[in-house]
Amino acid sequence: MRYKVTDWTWVYDNGANIPKSENWPGVWVEPARQAREQLAASGRAHFDLAYGEAERERFDLFLPNAKPQGLVVFVHGGFWMNLDKSFWSHLSAGPLAYNYAFAVPSYTLAPQVRIADITRAIGKAVSAAAERVEGPIRLIGHSAGGHLVTRMISATTPLSPVVSDRIEKTVSISGIHDLRPMIWTKRNTTLAVDAAEAASESPALLEPLADTRLVCWAGERETSEFLRQNALLANIWLGLGAETEVVVEPDRHHFNIINGLTNPDHPLTHALVG
Repeated sequence: MRYKVTDWTWVYDNGANIPKSENWPGVWVEPARQAREQLAASGRAHFDLAYGEAERERFDLFLPNAKPQGLVVFVHGGFWMNLDKSFWSHLSAGPLAYNYAFAVPSYTLAPQVRIADITRAIGKAVSAAAERVEGPIRLIGHSAGGHLVTRMISATTPLSPVVSDRIEKTVSISGIHDLRPMIWTKRNTTLAVDAAEAASESPALLEPLADTRLVCWAGERETSEFLRQNALLANIWLGLGAETEVVVEPDRHHFNIINGLTNPDHPLTHALVG
């Protein structure tokens, strides 16, 4: 079967490929707000913790009922140019049920900074959260966030060995692991990815850290490019010594694929912390 992409913008355009896509990200706002209120009322929420000097370099930290057995860091998507930490608080429900603390950072967005700058910022965020919570670390990111968490376990990670050695597993949900196609999309007028940055910031072009455990998770109703990107990194890193798994969840698209984290019994939650 022949396959050729002629419109790179379209194959990465989730809005154009998902029915009623105008409902997102709005459908996440109220569940996230309710989760923050409930966790704050029980003294289990810490908001706007600084991990750097920039205005958006802040993270929220949600704690389980007992002493945490470890830390989950969730990194949001939005093509490195949209959204913030406030949309995802309700995704803490699954990890909290397994006694993991849940940190979710915001970060400065393109075009104010480049993707390489965002990588360094997430490194600071993970490190700052790790200082507050002892135990193993599990990373999870969605879309552009999938890129950012897999950069944390790439050979050129911004993390210190003290922090990276604590990372037990990473889950990339609908991650973008090869940045080179971004050059051919309309979004690149904002992102300004060039060949050099694509080479240095694409996890698929880098080696994994030793003892990496990676799950690449996507929805069956993703576009062909998100499905290809999902399988790509797991395939390459398997050949470089990592333990990898590829999951395509039935009847899920790029936006509702993250909903599993709200349910302690969902396979996505099990893959992360079960």
